[in-house]
Amino acid sequence: MIKINIYAVGSIKEKFFKEAINEYSKRISKFAKINIIEVDEIKLQNKDENKVKEKEGEELLKRIKDSEYLIALDLNKKEYDSLSLASHFSSLIDSGKGEIAFVLGGSLGLGENIKKRVNESITFSKLTFPHQLIRIFLLEQIYRSFKIINNESYHH
Repeated sequence: MIKINIYAVGSIKEKFFKEAINEYSKRISKFAKINIIEVDEIKLQNKDENKVKEKEGEELLKRIKDSEYLIALDLNKKEYDSLSLASHFSSLIDSGKGEIAFVLGGSLGLGENIKKRVNESITFSKLTFPHQLIRIFLLEQIYRSFKIINNESYHH
């Protein structure tokens, strides 16, 4: 079974976000082993934004395995629709990528140290969303991709 890891800066505190994350994680578990790994978001408080992003990146890099195909969610990168994302996801799986990982930055985004490690970067929208919602959007799109790949009905 394929493994999917989601590395995220910051934790989810709101119950309604946690419920959505748990629901989609449960749905995905039919198709893949899914893990969400969180690192603490560093509060800016008179610190340089780039230093904060680099420090968060260091914490992420300690957890990311070399063997993982890493996809960053980053603004202004390649944008997919649901069908093309499912096709891309399927091609990664078919090419033998047994572990696919996604990385989500904190409120300041991703540091250059993470951007250098990723295999590719994608965006869900040119709009800006809170990281809690992006985590839910990502899980929903992973689930939708598996449904499409397996020719199971799911609105797309």
